[in-house]
Amino acid sequence: MNLQNKTAIITGISKGIGLSLAVQLLAKGAKVAGWGMHPPEIEHTNLHFIQTDIRSEDAVAHAFQETVAKMGPEIHVLVNNAGLGYFGYFEEMPMEEFREIFEVNVYGIYHTCRHVIPVMKKQAHGHIINISSTAGQEGMAQVAAYCGAKHAVRGISESLYKELRDFGVKVTAVYPGSTKTDFFRHSPNIKPHDNMLMPEDVALQIIHALETPDNFLTTGIEFRPLQPRPR
Repeated sequence: MNLQNKTAIITGISKGIGLSLAVQLLAKGAKVAGWGMHPPEIEHTNLHFIQTDIRSEDAVAHAFQETVAKMGPEIHVLVNNAGLGYFGYFEEMPMEEFREIFEVNVYGIYHTCRHVIPVMKKQAHGHIINISSTAGQEGMAQVAAYCGAKHAVRGISESLYKELRDFGVKVTAVYPGSTKTDFFRHSPNIKPHDNMLMPEDVALQIIHALETPDNFLTTGIEFRPLQPRPR
């Protein structure tokens, strides 16, 4: 895909991978609708921030309508990046935290895709990027709820690519290892450090996947820090 003048929706635009990806897409000449709870600390003519609670079906419907009104009816890229996690023993996790993990990481994908997929099918063109995690490929102690949600993202992504490939629509799941973002704000024991992946490096790999030829499908991308422990 030539990203020049293409329209992309990114959820969770405020920080981290979402923000880094927005910067790189804008540099490629794309138009970006950034959906999030808080505006990113960048300004650009082709960036339109729309305050959105990804957990809310009504809020996402409003964000989609506003995106189309401001940027036109075609949507070429959807990046389901919004996510969060809580840490702790499974039986001790408050129900509110368990529910929020699934509402953001899983239900959010449903809310966005049900609006964007019909557009991409009609265009016979588009690319959906779902940000999972290496936690979506294996179990991890004291991260059971997050692992469960990210495994769901993996299953949804693998099913969707098989549903949509004959319509000319790509679906790619991304599985980053530990990344230096504010994801760990709810962890008492893990703090971001420089041996983690950098969000701009993760974003660059997503750009590469988006720019592949039309008949080239990357179904999944996994990457991890080579030496993850802080020195």
